[in-house]
Amino acid sequence: MPHDFPSQEWLQAFHQKLNSDPQYAQVARNWEGDLCLIIDPDETFDRQVVMYFDLWHGACRKVGYHRSPDEVQARFVINAPYSNWVRILEGELHPIQALATMKLKLRGNMAYIMRNVPTVLDFTRCARELYQQNN
Repeated sequence: MPHDFPSQEWLQAFHQKLNSDPQYAQVARNWEGDLCLIIDPDETFDRQVVMYFDLWHGACRKVGYHRSPDEVQARFVINAPYSNWVRILEGELHPIQALATMKLKLRGNMAYIMRNVPTVLDFTRCARELYQQNN
């Protein structure tokens, strides 16, 4: 059954993907920090969605689906319009380049992100694989 990004079903499927992917577990083995991805409305998407990930040493311990960023706090918060998230999931926009050019806006420690680029890229790979599976 397809899971459309950014539905709650997609988030649950992504949670399962992260926890069943041995490459992600290995690459992210030193990551410590929770993350909120905020999907902002744009001309093709009409609401805000907040996806919460409790990420710890290669595992995703918990996820949450929220309508407002005020409902949750995280070490890292990344927000962007829906269309930029889709460009990342379709492989048209590199996530680190998107952070550097403010197409993704980060609240949190950018130096930690830059020290952990392989983890960021593998998290993105998992999301991209799930997205492409369903589109």
